[in-house]
Amino acid sequence: MDDDTGLLFDLPSVARKKVSAAFDGGRITSDGGVALLALADRRIGIVDRIAGLIADPRDPALVTHSVTSILRARVLAIACGYEDANDLDRLRGDPAFKLACGRLPDSGGDLCSQPTVSRWENAPDLKTIVRLTYAMVDAWCASYAHEPEAVTLDIDDTLDVVHGAQQLSLFHAHHDERCFLPIHIYDTATGRPVAVILRPGKTPSGREAAGYLRRLHRRIRRHWPTTRLTIRGDGHYGRPELMDFCEKHGLDYLFGVTGTKALAAKIEDIVDPIRVERAQTGALAVRGFAETRHAARSWKTERRVVARIEATPLGLDIRYVVTSLETPTPEDIYARLYCARGQAENLIKLHKSQLNSDRTSCRSPLANQMRLVLHTAAYWLMLTVRDAIPKTHALTKAEFATLRIRLLKIGARIRETAHRVRIAFAAACPDATLIRDLAIALRPAPA
Repeated sequence: MDDDTGLLFDLPSVARKKVSAAFDGGRITSDGGVALLALADRRIGIVDRIAGLIADPRDPALVTHSVTSILRARVLAIACGYEDANDLDRLRGDPAFKLACGRLPDSGGDLCSQPTVSRWENAPDLKTIVRLTYAMVDAWCASYAHEPEAVTLDIDDTLDVVHGAQQLSLFHAHHDERCFLPIHIYDTATGRPVAVILRPGKTPSGREAAGYLRRLHRRIRRHWPTTRLTIRGDGHYGRPELMDFCEKHGLDYLFGVTGTKALAAKIEDIVDPIRVERAQTGALAVRGFAETRHAARSWKTERRVVARIEATPLGLDIRYVVTSLETPTPEDIYARLYCARGQAENLIKLHKSQLNSDRTSCRSPLANQMRLVLHTAAYWLMLTVRDAIPKTHALTKAEFATLRIRLLKIGARIRETAHRVRIAFAAACPDATLIRDLAIALRPAPA
């Protein structure tokens, strides 16, 4: 690290006493909470899972930084808010990060530099990238102690604006940006990520989305042959190819669909009374629900379509959902089951905005997909820490940005002696009890 001890500066006086400051406090880190992330990684083994899939052609006798140590440093840095590989040049000598990566803070060698990280982000070939993406699916399946009876997966794409000549980036007229549109798939009930897939900057076609779903389904069935799977998505995924695939392979689905004149005509008997009631009562909104059987021109068969009808002073707002579920009621289908997919938007925000997974600035799409894998690994570490928080605590549902400020960005002095390493946090740390409890809860079980 650079020597900043000479950067002395003055601050306003307090009680007639001069105040000065300098960077000479010793081996103090601003990321003392990274130790919790290291414990989370040891518990779930997410970095080892990734690193084990990447071939290392180097001579072991000449290796200073193993693939595992390189990726671990990168993932820990991402979780702590350092999204760029350039940040490793400043963090490589940080005592907390060295300790979290299994190196002694003083006598141990520094961590890898930015060029080393960048080389390994660009190293995996296509087959390796596919295996790494599947590894995230495997990690999700492994997060369950037993095969679940039923799981609902939310699928959605999100805008990832680019500012260079990245391959697969395209101009998207709706967003008026040159971008990627990666697909995110989550187990929304638990907040766990299933897969994040880099895509060109265009809305996915039904055939393309069905291809992703087919490969995902095949991978999940390796682990869970009998689990009832439900796929949920907005209108981008209400395509006949996806519905056909789900029906063929025994998957349930709830997809948004665009309204048509033919569909509106089938529910007119229910729409009209709602419109009249709103006009007579002067209510701000009157809501109702309906269902029908409908077959669009591109559909091979009739399917159940549920409608949410809302009359307001501005007019009618009707939303449609096509589903394979024959029960429950139309209101439950829409309000309880379909609207729950809104939580997936919050999970995408955690991944994209709070872990900066939209930092896909490499030219190669393989390297950018590698970055998505690393950011997903960081997501797993943050989620593991959050899940270890007692349910009665105020932070049990906190966003990652809040957890980072409260639990990770903590000053600590780290001292290495002949026989031990001591981490000294501030005596006035407001979350001292929680941090101690988390360290105990995340401690790996005895072998």
